Amino acid sequence: MAPGDVSEETWSDLQKAGEILSQVFDETIPRIEPGVSQFEIADFAETRIRDLDGSPAFPVNINVNEEASHAIPAPADERTFDDTDLVTLDMGVHVNGWCSDAAVTIDLSGTHDELVAASDAALAAALRTIEAGVHTGTVGHSIEQTIRDRGFRPVVNLAGHGLGHYDAHTDPMLPNTGSDTGIELSEGDVLAVETFATTGRGRVTEGSDERIFRLDADRPVRDRRSRKLLDTLRETRRKLPFTTRWYDISGLTMTVRNLERKGVLKSDPVLKAERGALVSQSEHTAIVTANGCTVTTR
Repeated sequence: MAPGDVSEETWSDLQKAGEILSQVFDETIPRIEPGVSQFEIADFAETRIRDLDGSPAFPVNINVNEEASHAIPAPADERTFDDTDLVTLDMGVHVNGWCSDAAVTIDLSGTHDELVAASDAALAAALRTIEAGVHTGTVGHSIEQTIRDRGFRPVVNLAGHGLGHYDAHTDPMLPNTGSDTGIELSEGDVLAVETFATTGRGRVTEGSDERIFRLDADRPVRDRRSRKLLDTLRETRRKLPFTTRWYDISGLTMTVRNLERKGVLKSDPVLKAERGALVSQSEHTAIVTANGCTVTTR
């Protein structure tokens, strides 16, 4: 039975989005090996999502070592995995606009199992804490305490978040640290519960690489190419993130940059810890219930 104000139709779409994502993780993770192309992995995962009657909620993120979020490979990218890499695979699926979002970290070196275990344990602690009426800061405290108890630091300027209809990043925010600010969770809230543990200082900064974009302020534009792109986004993405390699539109890169300068589109730059630091991420999608939560991506 669907919790709170979630309709049975929405509940079905959320469950299907989670099931598809779980299957794609099972199929994709074994392919992440030294020497394999990062783009090959992203393309495989996005293709499988579509094969299973879902759509990517955002471009597949492949974050390596100090990268914490928003790193996506391009077709011309020649980067391959190294046997020393710590790799986070962050993926999302939407079904009729209702999203699932999850992430796992794969240690190709076999030497960072304690760091991966810290973010995994923090995610488990957060999921045990979540229920209707619990404050978001309480969830953050459970995450922070678990990571610090294992000798690492939480990433203080990254957080979990709500998942809305055709919107992969809404309120409420779920901090990685304890906080007096925030709100009480409500039955039916759909959450991307994500935890970040690092060997670094515990803060990420923006890099220069921008390959993920989303519609931020939908308003009329004059030139034909911009109108064509916006019509496509309104029909297929709405507020969901996209990448230019998904569309065969003449002059697309320049059009995107022009719309970004005008404030119509917003980019999500790569977020990184300091050089030499490592970041492990763990994530599931959960729907808040009266006495706990239902994880759709297990």
